[in-house]
Amino acid sequence: MHDTGFTHHDLVLLLQGLGVSVGLFTATTIIGLALGTGWALLRYYRAPLLAPAVAFLAELLKNSPVLVQLFLVFFGLPVLLETDLTPVEAALITLSGNTAAFVYVIAVSAIESVGREQLETARVFGLGRWQTLRRVVAPQAAAFGVGPLTGLLVNQLQVTSLISVIGVVDLTKAGAILNVRTLAPFVVWTAVGLLYYLVARLIAWSCSRLETRLRAHSQWKGL
Repeated sequence: MHDTGFTHHDLVLLLQGLGVSVGLFTATTIIGLALGTGWALLRYYRAPLLAPAVAFLAELLKNSPVLVQLFLVFFGLPVLLETDLTPVEAALITLSGNTAAFVYVIAVSAIESVGREQLETARVFGLGRWQTLRRVVAPQAAAFGVGPLTGLLVNQLQVTSLISVIGVVDLTKAGAILNVRTLAPFVVWTAVGLLYYLVARLIAWSCSRLETRLRAHSQWKGL
């Protein structure tokens, strides 16, 4: 017979699951931003072989289902490399790579949004490629990219719910556990959805503040 009453332990379980979801989201966002930006720089510098390779990898990752990628990493990679991966490690690898692919697209678009006349002016004034990137391109590209990045991050938060299928006790998995124990799906999934919503709103608000500050300081004032 099921104990269908809610206890304070249920709230603790949900908050622990939320902590796992937010922790993985934060880690994969940081790694994905670093990787995706690095890939975009390879394209900016037209690195031989590497630039086409990362472009192909990004296309592959952003156009295939995340769940398939997760299964491939969790079940396939250990066989290929003859090693063991924990569910958390598999989730970290998968979500970081998937985030990086979309960050790459955003970063490339942001870099290409900077007017060619500004690049020509920088060249006339003797600025090298690195100086042009740092002083002219990067500030404007960052301001341009925050908007699309906001949508990506909110979506990636929701994508973290997929990691529950490989046994990671995230917020969605905690909800599933409570749903079985309490037999109150409406209450449980409403609470889970509300927690995801609150975190998503926090992400959107933070990105909005960042975008406002970047745009205030990104207007190109010349060299």
